[in-house]
Amino acid sequence: MPVKSQTELVQFYADWCGPCQAMKPIVAELEKELGDKIKVTRVNIDEDPGEAQKYNVMSIPTFLIKKEGGVKAQLMGMQTKNALKKKLVG
Repeated sequence: MPVKSQTELVQFYADWCGPCQAMKPIVAELEKELGDKIKVTRVNIDEDPGEAQKYNVMSIPTFLIKKEGGVKAQLMGMQTKNALKKKLVG
């Protein structure tokens, strides 16, 4: 039986970004709730600008939802926990 690939939530942020900091506990809750169903990767745009450029991240916070090796959704700005969860498991 083929192994289902894990969904990845990539969060682009910066330490100086207020909305990014506000999203931290929401992402942590999702990570805890969804356990091994998702992988969370955080990308600090100040430390890794090349990764942000690769995905044309123009504002933060930005979230990428990657499934089966490709980007399935890109969400910009503050998100509710339910909106992110729906995109991740929906």
